[in-house]
Amino acid sequence: MLHKKVQAYIAQLNLLPHPEGGYFKETYRSPLTYENENFNAPRNLSTGIYFLLTEDNFSAFHRIKSDEMWHFYDGDTLLVHIIHPDGQYACIQLGKDIENGEQPQAVVPANSWFASESKGNYSLVGCTVAPGFDFDDFEMAQKVVLSKQFPAHQDLIERL
Repeated sequence: MLHKKVQAYIAQLNLLPHPEGGYFKETYRSPLTYENENFNAPRNLSTGIYFLLTEDNFSAFHRIKSDEMWHFYDGDTLLVHIIHPDGQYACIQLGKDIENGEQPQAVVPANSWFASESKGNYSLVGCTVAPGFDFDDFEMAQKVVLSKQFPAHQDLIERL
């Protein structure tokens, strides 16, 4: 059973199941567009979503062609696991406890593999993507392929 606050957020913010795990709602899509050789068509300058993860789900490893800025709103610390293109690993602790290393906002660089999970009952965050998110720029990881490419992170890849 979902936490009462989670149920309220889902209902009041009109959140829907997200294909990579959790719940989401697009809140902004810039009417202005941007063209660049990295994209197969014009992209909106920026997009924004609410994103909610609960203790019983996670956002699986994936990557996009744009930078993604994460914003913490409520709940428990969200761990954002990043494998950079050069294989370096980083873990962002998204939250309000700045004194203990948490950050209220952080950026996942374009083309990095990343996954996220809540450290408690739930985490409500926002994500801003620039140039804006488009499913043509989204790639879900294949566990076997990603594990072979980054064997040092195999346990994390298998889990998420």
